[in-house]
Amino acid sequence: MYIEEILKDFSTLSNESLQLIISKIKLVSLPKNTILMDADKIEKKVYFIRKGMARAYTIDDGNEITFWFGREGDCILSMRSYVINKPSYETIQLLEDCELYEIEMKELFDLYLSNLEIANWGRKFAEIELINTEERFISRQIGTAKNRYEKLLTENPSLINRVQLGYIASYLGISQVTLSRIRSEI
Repeated sequence: MYIEEILKDFSTLSNESLQLIISKIKLVSLPKNTILMDADKIEKKVYFIRKGMARAYTIDDGNEITFWFGREGDCILSMRSYVINKPSYETIQLLEDCELYEIEMKELFDLYLSNLEIANWGRKFAEIELINTEERFISRQIGTAKNRYEKLLTENPSLINRVQLGYIASYLGISQVTLSRIRSEI
């Protein structure tokens, strides 16, 4: 995906404002398994996935708990660092070789201060990311494991071919054995 498409998905921007944001963005290529963000560190960058897959996870009692998958067009950021400049809760790992659009938060915040249209875009951006987080939280709380897996297949069918089953099981809050059993039933 191209950065223009990604940015316009959050909210409309005039060509002038769009070009201002794009002028601050650079394209980076990083290999599979790169840890892009570390839990307990203040993150200084926001990323948009041009190509590839990523996951967010946290450690609980020595176990990795996956709670987000990102793919082309998705944003990668620590909302906690973005909003209140505090260390993030999550670790972000690249699951494939990735091409990412990268912007420094400071440069983005400077644009918010100097351009009202970009500031409004930033508000919509944060609102959409909050809604996405809320939807992920609610979807993990309701329904059976089988229902959650079927919903995942419906909403993101390519995920099964791109992500290790252990990460998917963790995301669904079930064991890999249970996931295998569910998959054999479907």
